Amino acid sequence: MDVYKLLEPEFRYLKQEQFVCLFLNTKNGVVAKEVISIGSLNACIVHPREVFRPAIKRSCASILCAHNHPSANPDPSPEDNSITKRLIESGAIIGIEVLDHIVVGNGTYVSL
Repeated sequence: MDVYKLLEPEFRYLKQEQFVCLFLNTKNGVVAKEVISIGSLNACIVHPREVFRPAIKRSCASILCAHNHPSANPDPSPEDNSITKRLIESGAIIGIEVLDHIVVGNGTYVSL
């Protein structure tokens, strides 16, 4: 996946979770990339307000979310599934589609 190829070199050696968003135009071109939150070894606090504020400022049509798991295991946690659901619901309300949420591990990823 293109998102994985773009972010994996950046995520590869991180010791903390980072939650990143790619902001896309109507043709799914990347307008910007922004680190939304930097967390701890195994957690990262993310709120829809912080995700969609830059998307609204940039008049984006959609977003792609991604974060790393420093444990190297990309299996999503219950919290990962929960925030993905919240982001999809929030995006639907404001008209910015969440295309995917990628969890990056060591040499692999999971698409939610």
